[in-house]
Amino acid sequence: TTRNGVRAWLSSLRPSASRTFGGFGWGEAPSMGSRGKALGGVRGAAPANVILLESDLRRGGAQPQFRYNSPMTNYPMIARGAPAIGWGDLAAALAFCIQPAGAAQAATRAEALWGTGTLACASVRSGFDLVLAALSLPPGSEVLVSAITIPGMIEILEHHDLVAVPVDLDCATLAVEPASLERAITPRTKAMLLAHLFGSRMPLNEITTLAQRYNLLLFEDCAQAYDGSGYRGHPASDLSMFSFGPIKTATALGGGLLRLRDPTLLARAQAIQAGYPPQSCRRFARRVLLFALLKLAALPPLFLLLVLGCRLGRRDEDRLISSAVRGFGSGPLIPRIRQRPCAPLLRLLARRIAHPPHSQIAARAALALAVRAQLPPHMRVGAGAATHCHWVLPVLAHDPEALVGLLRAYGLDATRRASSLALVAPPAGQAETPQAAHLINQIVYLPLGPGMSAKRVTQLGRIRAATGRQISAKIEG
Repeated sequence: TTRNGVRAWLSSLRPSASRTFGGFGWGEAPSMGSRGKALGGVRGAAPANVILLESDLRRGGAQPQFRYNSPMTNYPMIARGAPAIGWGDLAAALAFCIQPAGAAQAATRAEALWGTGTLACASVRSGFDLVLAALSLPPGSEVLVSAITIPGMIEILEHHDLVAVPVDLDCATLAVEPASLERAITPRTKAMLLAHLFGSRMPLNEITTLAQRYNLLLFEDCAQAYDGSGYRGHPASDLSMFSFGPIKTATALGGGLLRLRDPTLLARAQAIQAGYPPQSCRRFARRVLLFALLKLAALPPLFLLLVLGCRLGRRDEDRLISSAVRGFGSGPLIPRIRQRPCAPLLRLLARRIAHPPHSQIAARAALALAVRAQLPPHMRVGAGAATHCHWVLPVLAHDPEALVGLLRAYGLDATRRASSLALVAPPAGQAETPQAAHLINQIVYLPLGPGMSAKRVTQLGRIRAATGRQISAKIEG
C-alpha cells in the first residue's frame, strides 16, 4: 500500500550505522526470541528503531545493547520545549521594530513595572558585567559561586580579575548550604554569586545573615527562577538578576532586569551603560522571526520534519536546536554583551512583565510533577526544593546517553543540552564539588514541549514497565 511504501522510504533515510547505547532503560531485558526481535510492552510493541539483538545477550554476561536509529519512531515526536511566548507578543515585537524609537521611555516603563532600584539591560550577563565594572573590586578577590552555573558568568568574573571559588550544592534541594559557604570564606573573599537552578529557589535567610557577618556582597542569579510572582530577589541581596532571554519563562527574546539595593551603585551602573552602543533593531527583528519559526517547528508533526531534514543533511538536530535558541553567538563574550538594549526589546520586555503567564507556568509545573511521579526517587532532581516553578525538567541517569536514546525512540525529545549550565572548576588547592559533578555528569532533560500531555506521561510509565520490573544499574545507577 501507499502507507507501507512511505514507511519503507522513511526507513531508508535512517543512518546506515546504528548508534549503540549501553544499558537497558529502566529494567532488565525481556525474554528474546529470534535475532532482531523488537522490544515489546507498549501498545504491544516498541518502536521499530529500538532493537535488541540476541547476540548481545551471549557476550559472557555483557550488558544488553540498544541499537537506536534516530529519528524514526512509531510515536509523534514531542519537542523538548517551545519558546514561551505567544503569537500576539511576537506580532507586537515586529510592530515595535517598525517604529523603534523611544528606548529611554521603554526602559523607564519596564524598570517602573519591576520596582524600585531596577536596571534594564540587554541581558543578565550584560548587567552583571556592568555591576562589577561599577564596583571595581580589588584584583584577585574571591567570589564564592554555585558549583553549577552559566560559564559566561565565570568568564565575566575572570575578565574583572576576580577568582571564582565553587561551593557544592545539594542535588535534592539544589541549594548551597550556608555551612559550606562559611567553610570556603577566606580573607580574600568579597562576594557570593548564588544561582537558583532549573526553576527552583533556594532559601536565603541564613545566607544573607552569613554575608552580613563577613561583610560580603550577595549576588543572586534568578535567571532560571522567574515564576510570574512578585518575587524580585531577597530584600537583603545586593544584586538580584532576572533573565528574559530566548529560552526563559515569559521570554522577551532577550533582556535582563536587575535590582540593586545600593542607589549609588545603581547610578554608577546606569552611567556606564549610557556609554554603550545600542543593540541593532534589525538584528532583533531577525530574532523575532527566527523564534516564530522555532515556535512552529516545536509542533509535533513539524518537529518530526525538522529532525528528518537534519538527518538528510547529516546535521545533529540536538546541536542545531541548542545553538539556535542561545542568546549569544560565537566570538569573545565581553564585546558582545556591552551594549544597550534596543527600544523594541525594552517595549516587549515591559509587555511581558506587565502580564505574567500565570496559567502557563502553573500548567507546566503540574505536567513536570506528573512526569516526575513516574520516575524512581533517585532519578529526581530538586524534589526537595521548597519553591519550584519547573522551568525545565532534569533527571539523573547513570548512563544519560542511553536514556536519551531510549526516550527519543519513543518520540520524546530528551536532551543533555537544554541549558548551558556547567560545572565550575575549583582553583588550585580548593575543594572539589562531588555532588555538583554527579549532577552535571548524569543529567538528562525531559521534554515539556507542545504535545507533552497527560496521555504521554502515562505512556512514560508504560515505557518503564515495558523495559522490566527491576531497576537497571546501567541507566539508573
